[in-house]
Amino acid sequence: MNVIFDMDGLMFDTEKVVIKAWDYAGEKIGVGKAGFMVYKTLGMNRAASNNVWKEEFGDRYSEEGLRKYTKEFLKKYYDENTVPVKKGLYVLLDFLKSKQCKMAVASSSARHEVEKYLKDTGVKDYFLDIVCGDMIENSKPEPDIYLKACELIGEEPENCYALEDSKNGLLSAYRAGCKPIMIPDLWQPDEEIMKIIVARYDDLEQLKAAFESGDL
Repeated sequence: MNVIFDMDGLMFDTEKVVIKAWDYAGEKIGVGKAGFMVYKTLGMNRAASNNVWKEEFGDRYSEEGLRKYTKEFLKKYYDENTVPVKKGLYVLLDFLKSKQCKMAVASSSARHEVEKYLKDTGVKDYFLDIVCGDMIENSKPEPDIYLKACELIGEEPENCYALEDSKNGLLSAYRAGCKPIMIPDLWQPDEEIMKIIVARYDDLEQLKAAFESGDL
């Protein structure tokens, strides 16, 4: 069994923090509280997300300003708070490790962010490799990131489960040929997604129980 993990909203409850950061940054750059943009860009890498911001705000949008103030907010937040870990992450990782499963991360976030969060939460060593949004040409929902993750761990996509919380992420995994499993966070599955996922669980603890019982 091989498992590829998304990061934000799946392993860590970081998307809610980004909402606060974008509210802060949006006011700083003059477009008003912009935390709602998280919902419009779920699963996208920086380049794809940037295009959505331009469509939303036009000439009022400053990518440089957004990145500056987002970084400022997040640095202060994580200086004062730990990375919020989603329920069941540690027990799931321990279980998969005990079964000698190959694991990788496929996150649309930048590599420096991914590595920091994995290191700060003590889970980096569980994963054979990491693929990030700044390492691939086409963002989720295109299949690039999952195809690359499968290549790096030396497994065919059809032999890999992909754990995701966003529509873009689930479509990416499905288009790559992986077996998508949804653990909802900010977004609930629609009819299109329900047709392509192999399972849906409320949290990673439930998923661990499903793996353990042989339901998957």
